[in-house]
Amino acid sequence: MGEDYQVMDEAKEFYFPGNKIGVLVIHGFTGSTQSMRFLGKQLADAKFTVYGPRLTGHGTAPEDMENASCQDWIETVEWGLEKLKETCSAIFVTGLSMGGTLTLYLAERHSEIKGIMPINAAVNLPEFAANYEKLSSEGIRFMDAIGSDIKKEGVEELAYPKTPVKSIKEIVSLTDIVRNDLQKINTPALIFSSVEDHVVPPQNAKEIYESISSKERAIVSMENSYHVATLDHDKELIAEKCIAFINKIES
Repeated sequence: MGEDYQVMDEAKEFYFPGNKIGVLVIHGFTGSTQSMRFLGKQLADAKFTVYGPRLTGHGTAPEDMENASCQDWIETVEWGLEKLKETCSAIFVTGLSMGGTLTLYLAERHSEIKGIMPINAAVNLPEFAANYEKLSSEGIRFMDAIGSDIKKEGVEELAYPKTPVKSIKEIVSLTDIVRNDLQKINTPALIFSSVEDHVVPPQNAKEIYESISSKERAIVSMENSYHVATLDHDKELIAEKCIAFINKIES
């Protein structure tokens, strides 16, 4: 699948070898690893081993994404977890948007994960579900892009210019699976949430915080970033908080 599609340079997976602490860094829906590379580099500079996989159908063309299911995205991150386990004894997971949803998915199923840092993660998207019903009933194949919701001037997210309607059904299915199992999460959680987000309602962070069973959990409110916070004004804050969180748990 997707063998005819070229992966854009900035959308390729990245891997930075480091110490025995591994961090899986997951990008978002219709986005690419470009949105996570700064965070990945900062984590690598802190000596951690970092892997940022490219989710199936992403970083190529919207037509390629149309063929991908949420199961494909789950398999990508499950494989990423295994890859880090080959050299690391402690694993942490962070992700933006749907990457945050996949972070929660992994934490629901892998109690060995030491900590999670979801960033503007999606677990409840009624508007997406309604959009899907409407557009699919009208036979519409693509809708407008949802990428690049960034407050900082002159910063662009490498994301698709249009969103496959079929893919909206897949992200909604994924959020449903994850939302129903949130109480299974016991691992320490640092939940990042932009106060103003035009893609994922900030209420999602509150729902995650209230639904998980983790004793150690906190919400970090980001006052100065929109949805793609990892490329926005708060990108340094995210990196600093993630590094401090990991070091505290592993000290």
